[in-house]
Amino acid sequence: MKTGAMDRKRGAKIMSFKQQTRIVQLIAILFFIFIIYIFILGHVCVYGYLSSMPPKLDPNEIKIIYLRATGGEVGASSALAPKIGPLGLSPKKVGEDIAKATQDWKGLRVTVQLTIQNRQAAVSVVPSASSLVIKALKEAPRDRKKEKNIKHNGNISIDDVIEIARIMRPKSMARELSGTVKEILGTAFSVGCTVDGQNPKDVGDAIDAGEIEIPEA
Repeated sequence: MKTGAMDRKRGAKIMSFKQQTRIVQLIAILFFIFIIYIFILGHVCVYGYLSSMPPKLDPNEIKIIYLRATGGEVGASSALAPKIGPLGLSPKKVGEDIAKATQDWKGLRVTVQLTIQNRQAAVSVVPSASSLVIKALKEAPRDRKKEKNIKHNGNISIDDVIEIARIMRPKSMARELSGTVKEILGTAFSVGCTVDGQNPKDVGDAIDAGEIEIPEA
């Protein structure tokens, strides 16, 4: 009887030792998996950080960006930041430079070209036919926030139209200046103004009839 009891106690100790060994092995495996997980996570975070870093800027590289702006007004920095922030420029300073460069276009929506090199931006206005026509009307500055659906129903001269056509000539598909002049007359019609007190369409017909002569250049 005593021998049987001792065998049972010895067997229980052996089973308990095996269980403890299994638990230790399981803990070791879990710890190993945890270490691998931390290692992989660390590599992913480092790779993500490096890939999100902006590339190094070449100081001699020239970048050109086009923006729409209201002449003579400092635009919102939040609108400029996504485009010029990655290039190392201050949105506030660029907004002020744009406002200074567009004083002659005060209150008009114009396209602005930023030529960027070595973290310096040169601002220039890229005129459009409509903005040139509205500028030629010489309207008083208006508050665009208070006045909506502004009508440009003034009058410009045919000489103004010819001058605008000369400016827009490089962008025109017309063979002759007279064709570009008629393009500007179409713009004047869409803007809503008159030319020498007449409907722009009538002026275009007069050009076709030879009643109004347009210089060759």
